[in-house]
Amino acid sequence: MAHLYIAAPQKSSGKTTLSIGLCREFRHRGLVVQPFKKGPDYIDPLWLTQAADHQCYNLDYHTMTSREIAEVFARELETADLGVIEGNVGLFDSTHLDGSFSNAELAKQLQSPVVLVVNCHGMARGIAPLLLGYQAFDPELRIAGVILNKVGGMRHGENLVRVVERYTDLPVLGLLRRDDEIAIAERHLGLIPSNEAGDAERWVEKIRSRVADQLDVDRLIGVAEEGAHPRVSSHAIQVRHEAGPTLRIGIARDEAFGFYYPDDLRAFAESGAELVPFSPIRDAELPEVDALFIGGGFPECHMQSLEENRSMRQHIAAFIADGGPVYAECGGLMYLCEGLHWKGERRSMVGALKAEIEMRSGPQGRGYMRLSETDAFPWPRAHAGSVEIAAHEFHHSALIQPDPSWRYAYRVLRGVGIDGVHDGIVQGNLLACYSHLRGVGSTRWTDRFLAHVRDCLGG
Repeated sequence: MAHLYIAAPQKSSGKTTLSIGLCREFRHRGLVVQPFKKGPDYIDPLWLTQAADHQCYNLDYHTMTSREIAEVFARELETADLGVIEGNVGLFDSTHLDGSFSNAELAKQLQSPVVLVVNCHGMARGIAPLLLGYQAFDPELRIAGVILNKVGGMRHGENLVRVVERYTDLPVLGLLRRDDEIAIAERHLGLIPSNEAGDAERWVEKIRSRVADQLDVDRLIGVAEEGAHPRVSSHAIQVRHEAGPTLRIGIARDEAFGFYYPDDLRAFAESGAELVPFSPIRDAELPEVDALFIGGGFPECHMQSLEENRSMRQHIAAFIADGGPVYAECGGLMYLCEGLHWKGERRSMVGALKAEIEMRSGPQGRGYMRLSETDAFPWPRAHAGSVEIAAHEFHHSALIQPDPSWRYAYRVLRGVGIDGVHDGIVQGNLLACYSHLRGVGSTRWTDRFLAHVRDCLGG
């Protein structure tokens, strides 16, 4: 149950590429690898899952308590040989002045040795004060070594190593040369997800090859073995079972829709639901299901294929019109509108929501959200009174002229949602929102959605 934390002084330092390569190389050596990702993210975990052949789990202080983070970490690592935690943003970056909820705090909580990845492009002797500052800033944090990334060449690399060895006591665990061939293509929300990249496996193997050749992998395994042994509480592995017949929940899964948290999918199964995948791009009709879950993704990048599948659009519209319970997040919300506009084109979507959706050049909503449920919230209450929900959003799209008669499930306390004030369109038994939920903490949205589905079915 060894583990290490891949962090960096700042974002875009190469953490994701390195983490992908390490996960695959560890797996190549016969180890069972368990990946984790700090913060709210769907895309990096898809790549880490592909690389490790093991589902990646998010560890996020905004939506999870410290106890839940510890339990998820311990539970998933229990059956693995080695865990890899990929950080987000910079090691000490935080919205809190005291550094709460930063990568450094998570690494200290999990007692994970930190491997610092430094983007060395254009850097020479200046790497020494950077590393010394990071070591001195928080003496309780153990930075176990450094990987020099985006090194210009042999001479540049040798100079960097001499500087690090002279001025610091940090071991250099490898040098990764600047290499455009292992760069994964990006778009407006970051990397192209692996569920869309037809050559994802080729990219992962190419990254693995570079990592194996240029890093001291044996020494990295040794660093990981210095991580503290996490313990699994009985609470962490408790399985919930709902009374009543098994519910069949149709889940949209293809190139256009793939943003789902594995915790949530597991919670569905533990509560007595069967997830039935379907493709809005390729399938002509819906499977026999009791409800639909249409998550996030990139429908704008596949809007022609989605439009051309008129049969599926009609089936989903009819399911909603007939009172079928549906939950849609972000990309799912976009798909349920009448039309999608991007790059001068308009494509017809499902049409269940009488509004157009437009892609814009910059983020329209980005980051953590706090929501308060309104009286219109359609699912059974988890607690008496108003419930505050921790969620997140990241979208470049906006609704054009939202219907003034719409009822909303949420008041937005922090974030943007539909219009800066509201989120969660309630229409019959449909709830469609920009916010992404996680079935953890007091939210437990999966249980509440299933209770709503049972109510719709008459018990």
